[in-house]
Amino acid sequence: MPSVATARYASALNPVRRIGGVSPRTAPVEEPPLPLTVEPAPSSPSQRRASVAAVLILLAAGVFTLKGFLPALIWAAIFAIAMWPSFDRLATRFPRHRHELLPAAAVLGVLLVFVVPVLMVALPLITDAHAASDWVAHARQYGVAPPPILSSLPFGDRLVPLWQRNLGEPGEISALPARIMQGGLIETARGVGAEALHRVVLLAFMLLALFFLLREGDGVARQVRAASARTFGPRGERVGRQVILSIHGTVNGLVLVGLAEGVLLGILYWLAGVPHPALFGLITALLAMVPFGAAIAFCLAGLLLVGLGQPVAGAVVVGIGFAVTFTADHFIRPALIGGATQLPFLWVLLGILGGVEAWGLVGLFLGPAIMAALILLWREWVGDQSGPLDPAQAKG
Repeated sequence: MPSVATARYASALNPVRRIGGVSPRTAPVEEPPLPLTVEPAPSSPSQRRASVAAVLILLAAGVFTLKGFLPALIWAAIFAIAMWPSFDRLATRFPRHRHELLPAAAVLGVLLVFVVPVLMVALPLITDAHAASDWVAHARQYGVAPPPILSSLPFGDRLVPLWQRNLGEPGEISALPARIMQGGLIETARGVGAEALHRVVLLAFMLLALFFLLREGDGVARQVRAASARTFGPRGERVGRQVILSIHGTVNGLVLVGLAEGVLLGILYWLAGVPHPALFGLITALLAMVPFGAAIAFCLAGLLLVGLGQPVAGAVVVGIGFAVTFTADHFIRPALIGGATQLPFLWVLLGILGGVEAWGLVGLFLGPAIMAALILLWREWVGDQSGPLDPAQAKG
């Protein structure tokens, strides 16, 4: 017979529950679960400084690696922001094509915007190449007579002999290419060719980046919003929204208004008899994207008409051109850009011109966006607008 102590020892090794005097099957002892994650030890000040330094080094290395493609990425972001409302409406209507067909169609549309103007410039040049070669041959043999308008210009008594010495005598026009060659035309042409190839590569990369930005737009926007909120708090999203509104307003106020000016003045060129009105209209549209830039194009068209013996038509083109650009630059553009950016037009103009000088063509959109963000922060800081920087809100 086992002793009482032995029974107690066995019961301790194999515990059982007694329910109603019955001993059920022995259940295994449950051990407490192990923690899934182990909390890391807090970083020391030196480790935090080293982490910040490593992040900055990696960021600088990434920017240095992508520095040649940053303009393409910025252009892709600008196009994506400008196209997103229309793209999102189409994607909501055709959700099955949101990730493939619609981004490809948008990229194709942007590509056509770039290719069609190039074709419009190239085709008239190709068409007139034969006539230009005949004119050059005639000018080499007989010279180029000074136009009658030259004598009526200020200092015309000096301009006419200068023209006659350099272009009027037979064979003088043939010496111009040699003089230009001495200034390094070949090297300049090589540089232009290399730059053109580089631009084509950047265009292809920009279109590729635009495709993926439109395809993954919702995810990218969510990540940017989360990163902004984590880094800057509520003011980050407010500034981001203001920048996006500024880009929308700038695209509408510069690109769309510039295209409208090009179309209207192109029709005027055709009616007035300007040679190659479509080409002049395209040049006008491109220059009109910069405020007051269209004046260069229609003044050149007016001078061309005067040189062709049509001074009245030239004066009409210049007069109507100034009227169109005055209306666009003083009424339409301030309403579109200023309404979206909440900026006085003076700051919009300074942002456009300063942005072009500092950033190049992409500064057309970056300049007003930067000015809009700065003005928003300033208005909150001085209490003219409620926000995270508002002194009254900060006290509360």
